[in-house]
Amino acid sequence: METGAGNEMVAVPPGRVMLSDRRTRRSWPVEVAPFQMAAFPVTQSLYAQVTGQRPSSAQGDRLPVEGVSWWDATRFCNTLSQREALTPAYHLHADADTAEWDSSADGYRLPSEAEWEHACRGGTTGPRYGRLDETAWYRGNSDGTPHPVGGKQPNPWDLYDMLGNVWNWCWDVYDAEVYGTYRVLRGGGWADEHWSCRASVRRRSHPTFRIDDVGFRIARSVVRRP
Repeated sequence: METGAGNEMVAVPPGRVMLSDRRTRRSWPVEVAPFQMAAFPVTQSLYAQVTGQRPSSAQGDRLPVEGVSWWDATRFCNTLSQREALTPAYHLHADADTAEWDSSADGYRLPSEAEWEHACRGGTTGPRYGRLDETAWYRGNSDGTPHPVGGKQPNPWDLYDMLGNVWNWCWDVYDAEVYGTYRVLRGGGWADEHWSCRASVRRRSHPTFRIDDVGFRIARSVVRRP
């Protein structure tokens, strides 16, 4: 199916999600407010339009951008917000390795981990929102490369590539006491085995880390003005 690949946004309803961590064997519930999530991961074309850069190893306008750090992703969000006359969501201090999220801003941002999992599940309750080969590019069917976004079936809320293709950076710190500033990655990628492409799987990485199976998708808060 031919689909758009810009920054088309999908309304995600409120809900409650149970996050879990296999390492600590801990689970915790999170209430998720309504928000908007991009229908697709950020593509190389969109990333180039906003930043003038093409950092990815594999090249193609409709391929998901990869080889981008968490800092790259947050700067992209702020720049896109400014281009569209929206209030940037982040106050970034890369030299001090700190960032602040202005929850009142209407600009683009990374989803929180809870928002990501809630959106990925799309109202379903299993480990995936459909059969893996029909919904995701992973080691078993990717031929060792990322694929154009939107080529697999979406989840019930019309979000594509939530599993597989590239991992998605999330806003959250993974575990500050153990891993410091490491941020959460979700979704699995084209090089991963099937067990990594599940709605609940968590991965972590340093916010400066760049590799060819990590990208991101954007979100926006539903801001109610007085």
